[in-house]
Amino acid sequence: MGHPRLELNGKSALVIGGTSGIGLEIAKGLAQAGANVVATGRRAELVRAAAKEIRALGRKSLETPCDVTDESTIKHLLADACKEFGSVQILVNCAGRTKRTPTIDVADSEWDAIMETNVTGTLRACRVVGRHMIERGYGRIINIASLSSFVALYEVAAYSASKAAVASLTKSLAIEWAGKGVCVNAIAPGVFRTELNAALLDGTERGKEFLTRTPMGRFGKLEELAGAAVFLASDAASYVTGHILSVDGGFLASGVNH
Repeated sequence: MGHPRLELNGKSALVIGGTSGIGLEIAKGLAQAGANVVATGRRAELVRAAAKEIRALGRKSLETPCDVTDESTIKHLLADACKEFGSVQILVNCAGRTKRTPTIDVADSEWDAIMETNVTGTLRACRVVGRHMIERGYGRIINIASLSSFVALYEVAAYSASKAAVASLTKSLAIEWAGKGVCVNAIAPGVFRTELNAALLDGTERGKEFLTRTPMGRFGKLEELAGAAVFLASDAASYVTGHILSVDGGFLASGVNH
């Protein structure tokens, strides 16, 4: 028997960018805690596969794709979810993109594309779903920040700037919506090895440096993010807002490790 305030029974969640990696793991964690979960993204076949995984955990899901660069798809997603579940209590914003380029060479188009998805996309989803939550006087929004919200990572300036912006946006929304029953927080994952970043980490100098800088001396396992998401999505976190919860093996606390 779990702690009753950590249970998500009867709640419904939208996880945007929830079809792979960190997003899918969070979606499954919310489902295991009792929520019905729509794990969505741009690619319909991945949305279908994610829905199948959620249903295999005994929860309801939907197969509605969503692209955060197109607000009409977010509105459509919310409408579908409300039709199916009545309302939405939880939103997780995981849609993100990055590219490694020396900053002196970053083209405007590359910078704009990263900002458009990571910052403006997060804002759009918060605006659309946040309005719905405010109308009902209850909501939990979880954005995905980064170590690079706080410290620089080499040659990903656009990504780092976007994630610093996500941290700031999280705090702005938290104070605006605190009196309306909507808590807005973020998770800052440390280094988790996913299909997206494996080539950057495996056997590379960058990968070695991350391990040296992480006191636990290892990359995170994706399932180690689920607990933070379940907590922030739950009634146990009813007095937590504007917080960025690091799940990073001690990286941000780290000075000299040896």
